[in-house]
Amino acid sequence: MALEKGIDKLVQEFIAAGRPSSLAQNIDERRAGYVAGTVLAGEKETRVQATMQTLDGITFQTYSPLNAPETLPAVIYYHGGCFVSGGFDTHEPQLRQLAYYSNCRVIAVQYRLAPEHTFPAAHDDAERSANLVWKYADRFGVDKTRITLCGDSAGGHLALVTALRLKAAGLWQPAQLILIYPMLDATAHFESYTRNGLDYVITRDTLLSGYNMYLPHTERQHPEASPLWRDDLYGLPRTHIITAEYDPLCDEGEALYQHMTEQGVNCTCQCWSGVIHGFFQLGGVSQAARDIMRDIAWRLGAVSAERE
Repeated sequence: MALEKGIDKLVQEFIAAGRPSSLAQNIDERRAGYVAGTVLAGEKETRVQATMQTLDGITFQTYSPLNAPETLPAVIYYHGGCFVSGGFDTHEPQLRQLAYYSNCRVIAVQYRLAPEHTFPAAHDDAERSANLVWKYADRFGVDKTRITLCGDSAGGHLALVTALRLKAAGLWQPAQLILIYPMLDATAHFESYTRNGLDYVITRDTLLSGYNMYLPHTERQHPEASPLWRDDLYGLPRTHIITAEYDPLCDEGEALYQHMTEQGVNCTCQCWSGVIHGFFQLGGVSQAARDIMRDIAWRLGAVSAERE
């Protein structure tokens, strides 16, 4: 399918600019560029209140619908940014919208970033934050039986590995996982890295340079660096995987669906046509971004209804 009109405009501007590479940026420029991209997110959802708190060294930003009940289902959200950028500023527009449309409490996590903090810093923060939300569910105002782990790109990776760590620990498991074009394979094994690796704004270099900074002393085949290849996916909760047609990560998302299904996980996967990596954050220019927001909100609501 052809690129969506608004996304095609972004791609053509990127190509006309000479396909600027993240390799030519220092880390501060890269992070600032990500924040600047929020102008493409669409209108700010104001029917939500935001609160910030820090527990055990982890900072959480919580988004709640106005006049919400004291206890709500929760979404623990891990932001994308290739392990090196991103945070509350880059994802607030989407998380406000998600809280409003899902009628859930969305709890965003600020995990440590590379190159200042390398593996397993982000993984440890992701696991610890999930356990803190579960432990202090009353303080967060969440129903601990209705917690979803969700994330985009590197955040999708962290959501998956966190669920695997929680399964191994045996204390609790989330109700479901929603993985938005997750980074899963640090070896860049799949053909979509070649097919979609140069022209579509978030390039092969962008993704692999993130791995390079986060995994400088870690083998790319490490089971928490490349969780796609693990054989212990069985026993994970219901999982929904979102892929994008023109994403370097498209093939590995589809492969995860196959591997999870083979290992008995209740898993679904949807490839969104005409869009690129990062489209979830492009609601101001992409109809698919607006549609996927409603789709994820519906999935959150469906799990909530099942648990009533």
